[in-house]
Amino acid sequence: MKKLFLIITLSLFSNTGFANSSNNSSDPLATSALHPKQMKWNFDGFFGSIDRQSAQRGYQIYKEICSSCHSLKLVAYRNLTELGFSEDEVKQIASEYMVTDGPNDDGEMFERPSIPSDKFVSPYANEQAARAANGGALPPDLSLIIKARHDGPNYVYSLITGYKEAPEGFQMSEGKNYNPYFEGRQISMPAPISDDGAVEYRDGTVAAKEQMVIDVVNFLQWAAEPETEHRKKMGVRTMIFLLILFAVLIAAKNAVWKKVK
Repeated sequence: MKKLFLIITLSLFSNTGFANSSNNSSDPLATSALHPKQMKWNFDGFFGSIDRQSAQRGYQIYKEICSSCHSLKLVAYRNLTELGFSEDEVKQIASEYMVTDGPNDDGEMFERPSIPSDKFVSPYANEQAARAANGGALPPDLSLIIKARHDGPNYVYSLITGYKEAPEGFQMSEGKNYNPYFEGRQISMPAPISDDGAVEYRDGTVAAKEQMVIDVVNFLQWAAEPETEHRKKMGVRTMIFLLILFAVLIAAKNAVWKKVK
């Protein structure tokens, strides 16, 4: 009986290992997505925090490159102050966009310049317009993309940097681009950042491709979890409180029972 149990256990582990290896198959004709590259991020770990300078540059990448297709519906312009933008800068950023508001006194909708309390204006009026402009594909909203994808930061980094020519013999659909980190390895979105210097950073940082990808990941991490630093600080404070409480309880227990043999 023990031998049978051992055989079944080894079989299960072997199957699991085979499944994991197949996901990272080096077979050029495989269609399963590769596991993301593993990067080190400032926001990782118990004491991790957002690199605000990098996230500010990431916002510039989003504005100048990503926002032409992708929305950021859950973030308001005023939230940018958390990254270090001044109130005047936020007002200027918001005023560059028009939003539909109303109805007015005549019962009609009207357009007005956006204000800091407005959410980021979407590039398309609705889903149908987005699909029509992208060959039927719907660009996902990026507000929670980091949380919506497994190993989100590494996934986004790997996806943006993973574009390459399809291997010989791989059947590509029309209008698709080869990316081994995307399930099916065919993605409608062309490489958003393909060359150095795609933008000119306002702070003078050299806009190398690697730097731009890291910056946009930092920005999207902040957009998905703006409470990250507060949550981690609360966790540290809670652990300190529990340790102090534990010490007090131990001292109280020793004081109560010290005369009891």
